[in-house]
Amino acid sequence: MLDNKKKEQIKFIYPETLISQDEIEIYEKEEKELISERNPFEMAKKQIDIVAKEMNLDDNIKKFLKSVERSLIVSVPIKKDDGNLEIFEGYRVQHSTVRGPGKGGIRFAPNVNLDEVKALATWMTWKCSLLCLPLGGAKGGICVDPRKLSKSELERLTRRYTAEIINIIGPDMDIPAPDVNTDSQIMAWIMDTYSMNKGRAIPGVVTGKPIEIGGSVGRETATGMGLYFVLEALCNKMNIDLESQKIVVQGFGNVGGNIAKILCEKGCKIIAVSDISGGLFTKEGLDIIELLDWRDKKKYLKDFQNENYEFINNEDILTLECDILIPAALENQITQLNAKKINCKIILEGANGPTTPEADIILKNNGIIVVPDILANAGGVCVSYFEYIQDIHSYFWKLERINQELKNILVNAFEDVYYLSKEKNVSLRIASYMIAISRLAKAIELRGIFP
Repeated sequence: MLDNKKKEQIKFIYPETLISQDEIEIYEKEEKELISERNPFEMAKKQIDIVAKEMNLDDNIKKFLKSVERSLIVSVPIKKDDGNLEIFEGYRVQHSTVRGPGKGGIRFAPNVNLDEVKALATWMTWKCSLLCLPLGGAKGGICVDPRKLSKSELERLTRRYTAEIINIIGPDMDIPAPDVNTDSQIMAWIMDTYSMNKGRAIPGVVTGKPIEIGGSVGRETATGMGLYFVLEALCNKMNIDLESQKIVVQGFGNVGGNIAKILCEKGCKIIAVSDISGGLFTKEGLDIIELLDWRDKKKYLKDFQNENYEFINNEDILTLECDILIPAALENQITQLNAKKINCKIILEGANGPTTPEADIILKNNGIIVVPDILANAGGVCVSYFEYIQDIHSYFWKLERINQELKNILVNAFEDVYYLSKEKNVSLRIASYMIAISRLAKAIELRGIFP
């Protein structure tokens, strides 16, 4: 049943299809299974293929960019508090160091795998290149549920992981940072472990550290602040009054929580937010400060009690009617199965890779503007670069300078992307990739292939 390339992908997600409901249900079931198992690195490579065709990229350069420079898989054994040994698997990937040292976060999550880390490292390369930062792309992670570990177990895990990857990280090689389920305390443990092994304090080995040991002001809110600057620039171009927009935020961690708070403080109405447990919705607008306080007590949104708020699941939050949708959770959230149901004007990608290439086509056909991850959420790596500079020179900036430098870099990048998208009649994503990849291609051409 089905086929003929799944009945031409059900007439491109069934506009006025004559195919039976049973066949549609079979198709959706199969696609959901494929999406849940989708290899994110294959998705990252597919994005390169799409852009390479658009810009007539040299095949040798394309091959170069579709591979990673280095992938390290490490065993991370720790003794639990009860004396039992548990062994976790960790990763560090460097996609490209052609333009400078690797840069990218470390995530602790139960679904982390090598191909996910490869994809994230690749996207970091594009971010750094798009912003003209003299850095490459890297990423790391451990396959672990950190909520099941005590603080002392988490520290032992972090220090052992650092020891395992110590030979491929450093201020001149690869500079980690926080990511999903990691924070400034984890970065402090990494810095200390690295420094103890090198015999001197080396704050520049990681960014996102506590301010007291070389961290930067503004780093914790950098990704959210960057999202705001890019969204503001887009609204100015489109003559949109940002304060009048109804906004939905999927994800309520560091990125989602911060952009929700910033937009709320600017007078915007946040009508829905969600975490791993589900979401809360009200047309009148949520009390974001109250919900952030609830989140900071390690409580889930599903347990928040307010008779004026409606609880909704994580799938439904993406299809709520709104003006601006901000997916700030994980990759592969907007797919060919739900893209046609998306009911907004603008998607601002707070997460990495939240929209699949197939969904991009549907969204573009429906007139929805997608501000891509490598531009929208690049504020984090930008301020990480500022922290790196401050550590090297042992001279630290005021918050006003951080935010002004951040705004300048992001708005300039947005202007370049917006201009190219209009000139070439392509999406903002394609334009972003064209700029980022062209800079990488030029660097590869100039450096050549060793030997």
